[in-house]
Amino acid sequence: MKLKSTNLFYHVAYWILVIIVLTLVFGLSWGNNLAAFYFVSMLLPIVLGTSYFFNYFLVPRFFLTKRYPRFALFTFYTLIVSLYLETLVLLFSFIYLTNFGYDSMSPHATDLVLLAVILYLLVFIGSFLLMVLQIREKQEKILQLEEENKKMKTGFLEFISNRKTVKISYDDIVYIESLSDQIRINTSGESFPSKEKISSIAARLPEIFVRIHRSFIVNKEKVRSVTYNEVEIGEEILNIGRAYKNEALKSLKK
Repeated sequence: MKLKSTNLFYHVAYWILVIIVLTLVFGLSWGNNLAAFYFVSMLLPIVLGTSYFFNYFLVPRFFLTKRYPRFALFTFYTLIVSLYLETLVLLFSFIYLTNFGYDSMSPHATDLVLLAVILYLLVFIGSFLLMVLQIREKQEKILQLEEENKKMKTGFLEFISNRKTVKISYDDIVYIESLSDQIRINTSGESFPSKEKISSIAARLPEIFVRIHRSFIVNKEKVRSVTYNEVEIGEEILNIGRAYKNEALKSLKK
């Protein structure tokens, strides 16, 4: 299992919250919120590096593969390196933030054990939140797959054409075209007009169909060749719309 959340917003929001909370905690005991903010800002790269190294390298590489001795060893090494870097931050703070006034620094800011606890507390909280996000993303993926399976089990597209209900197997559809006042479902031997909107049809199609243009949906399995701007399908050359280009090319080249 790979620990990964694709939503950058959650990562940014979490670390902004960390900065605010730590600034308030150290600022309250230090009596200087601005100095506390500078101190936390200097600690942040260490916390970030430790957190992402732990969650994205050590956990998937060693813990999830049940290589526990190596996981414990490298976690210990990570702790030592992190504490060494925190010591350097303390030294820098002692020189530049307090003008060598050790007594003016917060006692919490000079307690390495407390800093280590805070560091790994943040790492483990981040790991827990990452797991929660991953579980939610997997549940959403499962729901999408279940919906896709329902579509594939149906096996055909049902629509109204010339006031009649028509059923066409997905495998027989080559592409769907949107015209000014109707759409056309094109098979290898016949074309069926319909008053339905192309967006409504697209929502009912399985993943073998890709929308490449506001006016075209193609069956990936019928595509003969793809360029940056065009798709060759059957005897037709269809343009790829700018708004659909990235997703269309990504899907068609899988």
